[in-house]
Amino acid sequence: MALSTSLALQTDTWVKAPWEDFVATMDTAPYDEGRGYFDNGYMRVEIAALGGGHARQNSVVSKVVSLFGMVRSVRLAEFTNGSFHKTGERGCQPDVAFYIGTDFRLPPQDNAPIDINVYGPPALAIEIGSSSFKDDLGAKRLLYERLGVSEYWVVNVAEQQVIAFAVAEGGSRQIRVSGVLPGLEMSLIEEVLHRSQTEDDTTLMGWLMKALT
Repeated sequence: MALSTSLALQTDTWVKAPWEDFVATMDTAPYDEGRGYFDNGYMRVEIAALGGGHARQNSVVSKVVSLFGMVRSVRLAEFTNGSFHKTGERGCQPDVAFYIGTDFRLPPQDNAPIDINVYGPPALAIEIGSSSFKDDLGAKRLLYERLGVSEYWVVNVAEQQVIAFAVAEGGSRQIRVSGVLPGLEMSLIEEVLHRSQTEDDTTLMGWLMKALT
């Protein structure tokens, strides 16, 4: 499918575009190497290079959630940089997302975006905010509210801070204790992020395991 407007080729900013341009852009090199978002008639494609801080904190936060789920026997499934589409309306590609709970169906493991209309939105979406931090708190927060996730977290890479929101009825409020992962405090995640600046994963996860048990 050919792009209908050159505006769709602008990156790391929101541009007005139809859904068809969003889908076509995300299938076109080099944009298929980036991450794509679509909401309310606007699209954003991020292809900026990600530094060590983003990469490290992304992996650390996903480990915290996964280990918490294992220790507390919470059923969950993690998707890293996965694409989620509500066809014609919304699309996103969070750094990390989790389906959580007893009722979710595992989406197929193929190259197609996960269909929100079939599998529902993930319970938890996480964006690791470095260069995109302000947008993560602004336009993307509205996108995830409309998409219907239960919680949305933004990690401030520069401060090793987690800004978490509970989402309900199309809006959100800030929280310091997760509802989808009952008992998981943002302060614990922030402690792990601070420790990750100087500690290797083996040391870090050993500390976390003791903290959770």
